[in-house]
Amino acid sequence: MEQSDLLRKIVEVLEGLGLSYLVTGSTATIFYGEPRFTADIDIVVQLSPDRVPDLAGAFDADDFYLDEESIRHAVARRGQFNIIHPASGLKVDIMVPGPGAFDRSRFARARRVRPAEDYEASFASPEDVIVKKMESYREGGSEKHLRDIASVVKISGEELDWQYLERWARDLDLDQVWKVVLERVGH
Repeated sequence: MEQSDLLRKIVEVLEGLGLSYLVTGSTATIFYGEPRFTADIDIVVQLSPDRVPDLAGAFDADDFYLDEESIRHAVARRGQFNIIHPASGLKVDIMVPGPGAFDRSRFARARRVRPAEDYEASFASPEDVIVKKMESYREGGSEKHLRDIASVVKISGEELDWQYLERWARDLDLDQVWKVVLERVGH
């Protein structure tokens, strides 16, 4: 299984179950920016405790590993869990969003895009991908997050809502990272 096949499978399951989701992280960065290698797929899923068995049961245990107890724990703590395809070594990180204003905003701004010719998926907006990459940079300091942001700005910069970015940089206490980003992209 290729990463694109895994994304298609996850999207089919989530949409089949009627769960709201956003593809985010490096997969979204690549879609809005420049290609690069990524080891996993990041998806934010609005998941309630009563839907955990549905999600866990939607994946064939012979092909996928996911632990229902880990899913329950992630839902209760607004954390994350993994879906793993052992035969390929591919992994999907599923994150359960919190109740905050930013998570509500990014779900409201979701975009339907075509990651491949034969299906559509819900992706986080490029601005929301940038905000989350800024948070990741603040938490870990990895240059890859700044490169990802620069890539999105380079490809999608004219379409970006810069006021929205500035607002969330301020509201999420990302001002210092925002300054680094602006210097990096020459804005």
